[in-house]
Amino acid sequence: MGNREDLLEGAKRCLYEKGYARTTARDVATAAGVSLAAIGYHYGTKEALMNTALLQALEEWGEDLGRTMAVEADPAATPAQRLESAWTQVLQSFAAHRPLWSVQFEVLGRLDPEMQETFAAANRGARLALAELFGDFAGGTPTEAEALALGTFYQALLGGVATQWLVDPDSALTGAQFVSAVRSLAPLST
Repeated sequence: MGNREDLLEGAKRCLYEKGYARTTARDVATAAGVSLAAIGYHYGTKEALMNTALLQALEEWGEDLGRTMAVEADPAATPAQRLESAWTQVLQSFAAHRPLWSVQFEVLGRLDPEMQETFAAANRGARLALAELFGDFAGGTPTEAEALALGTFYQALLGGVATQWLVDPDSALTGAQFVSAVRSLAPLST
C-alpha cells in the first residue's frame, strides 16, 4: 500500500479505537506510519480523510452484511423466515461493528454543510443497496422510486434499532419481533 491507502486504513483504525472527535492528525499519521504532512498532501485536511474513512467503513459494513445475508439465506425458507434471518444478521453486525455505529452517531451531531452534502449523496446508494439486500421480501421488482422508498424505510429501521441496540442491546427488535411487527402492518397494504 502507498501512503494514501495507509492513511485511510490508519484513519479507520482510529475511528474504531478513539472515535471521530478524539482522533488527532498525529494519531492518524502514527497509525498509518507516515508523516503528518502526508495527510495534507493526500487528503487536504484531517476531516476530509476522516470523512473518507468513515464512508469507506460504512461501505465495507454494507458489503459484509450483504455477504453474510447471502450465505445465510435458505432458498427453501419462507419469505418470513428469510426476513427473520436477515434481521438477525443485522443485529449480529451491530455487535461486530459497534464502534462504527457509535462513530456514526457521534458524527451526526457535528455535520458541517460539506459533510452533510457528502453523507446525503452517499445515502442514495445506501438506500438502493438496502432495498436490494432486503428485496426478496417486498415481492416483485420495484421501480427506482419504490426501491428508494423501501431503502429509506429500511435505513430508518436500521438507524432506530442501532440506537436502541447501542443503549440496551437486549431490548433491540429481534428477527422474530421484526417479522411480527411487519405482519401487524400487513393489513395496511389492502
